[in-house]
Amino acid sequence: MLEKKEILIDISLKCNYNKNVIITNRKDEVTMAKPFKAGCSSPVKNVVVKKVAIKEEINNLEEEVSMVKVGGKAPNFELQGYHKGEFKSFELKEFLGKWVVLCFYPGDFTFVWATEVSAVADKYQEFLDLDVEVLSVSVDSVFVHKMWNDNELSKMVEGGIPYPMLSDQGGNVGEMYGVYSAEAGVEMRGRFLIDPDGIVQGYEVLTPPVGRNVSETLRQLKAFQLVRKTAGAEVTPSGWEPGKTTLKPGPDLVGNVWKAWDVKDA
Repeated sequence: MLEKKEILIDISLKCNYNKNVIITNRKDEVTMAKPFKAGCSSPVKNVVVKKVAIKEEINNLEEEVSMVKVGGKAPNFELQGYHKGEFKSFELKEFLGKWVVLCFYPGDFTFVWATEVSAVADKYQEFLDLDVEVLSVSVDSVFVHKMWNDNELSKMVEGGIPYPMLSDQGGNVGEMYGVYSAEAGVEMRGRFLIDPDGIVQGYEVLTPPVGRNVSETLRQLKAFQLVRKTAGAEVTPSGWEPGKTTLKPGPDLVGNVWKAWDVKDA
């Protein structure tokens, strides 16, 4: 765990190193890794820089290297994407205030994801009705996204894919979310549910051969929204659907769940 102490960083350095910043054991040092951006001076060896104390910088760096945790903040990112005939830049934090379903997948023109992406597109209005935005992510370029949408997906769902298809070439965002496979060079089938405060409420990661259930994603979103609306005064038991019995946590429920809920409702 990185210490919440002041860290000295030379803010005049504008080079974006491939591996960002490596924290040393000393509280006042940051070591820049050897790989460097074109146009920057190549370091002969790792360079230690010292200048201005910036507490925020260490917090940002810690967020970048942290793995995703349920109940923790979803790491922010900015990626290029293809959306409704245009190439655009999308940043996760621009969706604060809305629910987000962040879906990673192995690649365009793959068999299982073609069924998933079109199934989500078919129910996209249901997501919008719940104030949910869907973002899909793979290592494919925005150009490949467009080709796939125009040549196959538009034949599976009318109008093509209505939500942003993001390009994570290099897998940096997938690595942040723990779904990127360096060996395969692709991202696993990961789905993250992020609430309006940017907190990860749940996630599911599957190997490529097995597809996900869109109806289950919608069910979980409705359940999380109910819990949020009631501030935890109501929770949803197994198999809960809107209109079914909820549980009200409290001393009276201890040892008495059998009175409030029947296993046939699962």
